[in-house]
Amino acid sequence: MTSDQVGSAIEGFIWPKVFWDFMTRNLNGAVKPVPVLQILNLIMGLVGLAWEWPLTLLAGTLPHRSIEGRLLIYPLSALAAALIYQGPDPALYYLIGIGVYFWAYSYLPEPWTLPRKTNIVKV
Repeated sequence: MTSDQVGSAIEGFIWPKVFWDFMTRNLNGAVKPVPVLQILNLIMGLVGLAWEWPLTLLAGTLPHRSIEGRLLIYPLSALAAALIYQGPDPALYYLIGIGVYFWAYSYLPEPWTLPRKTNIVKV
């Protein structure tokens, strides 16, 4: 999902367009003449890549293990991806990922653990 967002941001530098321009032209200033939305998508995509596939320096640290942090950052990444013309696919992937992270956050008592099996005694 994040590599698609990085790719769509790079493609957005070449063909700057807002996805919702068929409804309104108000967001066109976000992509040209200054590519604010493309830069934002590139930064958010690189942050997502660093979060999902961390270097050994970041692996296992508190921000890397934080599901709450992902539930805060990934909706913003999905919004930024949904605004750019090349980004509806990464936005959809982010929404699916947010749903899975929310399910894991609400189902598991502590992050990054599996549910424990109950011992059933056979008589």
